[in-house]
Amino acid sequence: MDKTFNLLDTVIAAVNVPDHEILSGDLGTVIEIYTNPDLAYEIEFVNPDGTTRALLTLAPDQVRRLAARDVITTRQLPLAA
Repeated sequence: MDKTFNLLDTVIAAVNVPDHEILSGDLGTVIEIYTNPDLAYEIEFVNPDGTTRALLTLAPDQVRRLAARDVITTRQLPLAA
């Protein structure tokens, strides 16, 4: 599967990042692409009001493209235990 993304692509977190309250399935936007020393993406996750919830540098295997069978949903913070 192609793991390259472009600036402003919408992506889905493929991993949980509990320190930032990001769960696998959360939507984010690619805002920067790093190639040195390795390929990585700066992903912005936002709240419904447009404020930044988390800004994370993730490896290509930590995000994925949206698929036709994905369902977009919402959840409230804080993270449920």
